[in-house]
Amino acid sequence: MNKSLIDIFVEGAKKGLHINLNSIIPNLVMAFVFIEILKITGLLAFLGKVFAPIMAIFGLPGEGITVLLSAWLAMGGGVGACASLFNEGILTKEHVTILIPAIFLMGAQVQYMGRLLGTAGIPSRHYPILLGICILNAALSMLVMRFLA
Repeated sequence: MNKSLIDIFVEGAKKGLHINLNSIIPNLVMAFVFIEILKITGLLAFLGKVFAPIMAIFGLPGEGITVLLSAWLAMGGGVGACASLFNEGILTKEHVTILIPAIFLMGAQVQYMGRLLGTAGIPSRHYPILLGICILNAALSMLVMRFLA
C-alpha cells in the first residue's frame, strides 16, 4: 500500500519531534545546567584562567574550553554551552563563529565510542587515534576560523 505525501510528512514530523524531545533538548538543558554549576562554584572562572593560554591560540577566552568539553560529550551540549556563555557575555559572536565548526568536528565522541565504534567492531586500541583525529580537526578548524571570523 502506498502512503500519501501527507502521511509521509506526518510520520517524518513525528520522528523529528521524538528526536528533539529525547535527544536534543535533554543535551541542551544539561549544557545550561553544567555552565550554571560551573559559574556558581567558581569553576568557570578557574577553568577560564587555567585554559586562557591554550584557548588564546584560537582567539578564545579560557572559558571556551567548557564548550569543547560539553561538545565532546554531546553536540547539543556544546551548542547549549556556547549559547549560555554567549548570553552571559563571555563569548562574542566572533568566538561563537570560531567554536561552531569545532563542536561539529569533535562533537559527541563519548556517545559515538559506544554507538559507532563499538557496534562496528573496531578494536578499542584504535579509539585514541580515531578520537585524536577528530580533536586535531577541531583544533585546525578553530585556527582557520580565527582568521576568517
